[in-house]
Amino acid sequence: MLKGISPLISPELLKILCSMGHGDEIVLSDAHFPAASFNTNVLRADGLKVADLLRAILPLFELDSYVPHPLIMMAPVEGDTLDPAVEESYMEAVRQTNPHIKSVDRLERFDFYERTRKAFAVVVTGETAKYGNIILKKGVTPLP
Repeated sequence: MLKGISPLISPELLKILCSMGHGDEIVLSDAHFPAASFNTNVLRADGLKVADLLRAILPLFELDSYVPHPLIMMAPVEGDTLDPAVEESYMEAVRQTNPHIKSVDRLERFDFYERTRKAFAVVVTGETAKYGNIILKKGVTPLP
């Protein structure tokens, strides 16, 4: 156990976050996401909700300030509707460390899958909310 690091972050996830460079992306997926079909670097975080994992990761992880949307979620498939509480719970977690970030971008399902192929890693959570996937783009960690 390390001081100042949430126990929700496994040693494997901590290594991934540390190994990522600016511009790299990590996907926090819901439990239904076909992660292994789109990326070979898959970690498990079963039992954890995405919002809780965001609260654990974002004190350690700088979001990219050079892009309009360092957070990306999947857009609903035609005929589906989004539960606004899902995005709001994620944004509530994000705003604890990044109050300047106002919204997420949305990508069509297959575009989201393509983005996942290029991601540094995918963390499969226990999130059961429909369209509960989010991509985080890493920025440059500021000097103290």
